[in-house]
This record gives sequence, C-alpha cells and structure tokens, in this order.
Amino acid sequence: MKKQILSFRNAFKGVWNTIKSESHMRFHIVAGIYVLVFSLFYDFTDGQRALLIVLVASVMAAEAVNTCIEEFCNLTFDHFEPLVKIIKDTAAGAVLILSVAAAAVAVIFFLDFEIIGKIISFFLANPLLIAVFALSAVISIFFIVLGPVGIKNKIMHLKFITKNS
Repeated sequence: MKKQILSFRNAFKGVWNTIKSESHMRFHIVAGIYVLVFSLFYDFTDGQRALLIVLVASVMAAEAVNTCIEEFCNLTFDHFEPLVKIIKDTAAGAVLILSVAAAAVAVIFFLDFEIIGKIISFFLANPLLIAVFALSAVISIFFIVLGPVGIKNKIMHLKFITKNS
C-alpha cells in the first residue's frame, strides 16, 4: 500500500511540475474547466459528457508526455541536434492533432446559437455572474501567462512594495 501511495504522490508531483513549467498545460486546464462549466447549459447525454471529459484529460495527458519528451531531450543534448528538433516537433505535433480534434468536437457540441443566446441572456440577467465570469477570465489569463509560481511571486512583490511605501 505504501508503494501505491508513493506512486500517486510522485504522479501528482509530475502533474504539478508540468503545470508550473508549461503555459500550454495551464491553457488546457483553463479551457477544460470552461468547457465543463459551459456544458452544464446543454442537454448532453452521459456519453457526450464522458467524451468531453476524456478529450480534456487526453489533451492534458498528451501535453504532459510532450513536456516529458522535451525535458528528456534537453537533458540528453546540451547543443542543437537536428534529430532532437524533429523529436520535439513531432511530440508537439501530437498534442496539436489531439487539440484540433478536441476543438472540432467542441464546435460540433457547442455551436447551437439558441443555447448560446440563452447563456448570454442568463448572464445578462445576473450582473453578479457577469462580474464573476469577468474575474475568472482575468484570473485565468494571469494563471496561463504567469503560472502559479509567477502569480505567487507577483503577489509577494506587491506586498513588498506596499509594505515599503
């Protein structure tokens, strides 16, 4: 049992390292959260919801594998190597292929102007929700661009400036 717990802990560390180091992973997380939240407005079947979850998880898993391949290549070669470039580009291409497929499924599932209109009306009727949505968008942008470590550093820097002003 101890071995399994250690394995899970190490796996979570790997996910966390990918989140900290890769803005693409953070983008996939944010996109996945918005997909799952907005899916609540649609009358999807259980199978459609399951497909959305599998696609979100698959894109994130592919990004983690891509990061692993890139880091291994960086560890192995400290100089430019044409074959390493091909390996890295191919791994990134795999993520791109899966992401495009996931986006195509999202367009097929979500492009219903009647429901989009209802979503817009729902938010317009609830100004507090507009504010929450706008705040979540701003937080998401900071999370994607800076990452959790960058946000923490910015907050600490602001506290330092405020304290010393």
